Formats: sequence, C-alpha cells, structure tokens
Amino acid sequence: MVQSVLILGGAKSGKSRRAQARAESWPGRHVYLATATAGDDEMARRIARHQAVRGELWSTVEEPLELAAALKRADGEDAVLLVDCLTLWLTNLLLMAGLDDAAVAGRCAELAGLVPRLAGRVILVANEVGMGIVPGDGLSRRFRDLAGWLNQQMAAACDEVILVAAGLPLALKSPAKDV
Repeated sequence: MVQSVLILGGAKSGKSRRAQARAESWPGRHVYLATATAGDDEMARRIARHQAVRGELWSTVEEPLELAAALKRADGEDAVLLVDCLTLWLTNLLLMAGLDDAAVAGRCAELAGLVPRLAGRVILVANEVGMGIVPGDGLSRRFRDLAGWLNQQMAAACDEVILVAAGLPLALKSPAKDV
C-alpha cells in the first residue's frame, strides 16, 4: 500500500487538484497542512478559494515554517495528510526565517527522514522549477537549486512520485516501478 506520494508540477499544472482528489480517495481523518501565508490581498483570495474547494472533509493546519513538527502533531494511523506546498515552505525558510543553505538542508533532510516514519498517509505537493532557464540573479538561482535538492530528497523518501503537466499525470516512481 502506498503511504507517501510526491506530486510535482509547474504553476497551474493541476498538481494541487490531483493531490486533493487522491487524498480524498483514501479513508481517514483528512488534514491539510498549508504552508502559504497571505502577504497581500490577492494571496488571501487564493487561500480562501482553496479552502472553499476543500470543504468540510478537511481540517486545516497553517504552518509556514515548522512543517516536520506540524506533520508529527497531525499524524496518526487514521491520518491522511496533504502538504501544499513544499516550494512555498522552502521560500518561507529562505525569506521569512532567513536560514542559510546548511540550515535549509537540515530542515529538508529532517522532513525527508520523517516521511517514511509517519503512521498515516501523506501527499506532498511541490513545484518543479528546474525545467526553465537559469535565473539571472543569485537568490533565484539559490532557490532553484535548493528546490531541486528538496524535490530529489522527497522523491527518494516517498513511495510514489507523479509529475503533472497540463492536468495530466506521469508516474515517475511507484512501488511496482522504482526508477
């Protein structure tokens, strides 16, 4: 049985919709772990839209920084945990917490080590940011590199990995097909 899934994709690729549908196909206590913060009116509207789409089935935990701790608190044998999204969490570690690369790497390694030990099932959503041009500034290159390393760690830690493009899934890793 699949216990952990990483769903990757670009902006507006359909990854969050696919993650929610997958999570809702599993029985249990559904917990949405949101990493976004409403820094402006437009983002507040996006968050409200996402909450409305989830509906009554879900309880929401907002945690922009301490994701591993939040997962531990929400975990349980009946838990279905959906983290949306790892890329925003990484942004928060860099910009809100001001962590250096070593501290970020430690947080990422902690999360990757935790996922296989969770009693419940978990779906993690992340942006695939490494398929475009090389960013022109240092912060953007740093972010792209850290996001790539985070995605690699999470892909190794998860039972299943799916890439979503234009709303269509491509299985990159499954229990029957380990690549």
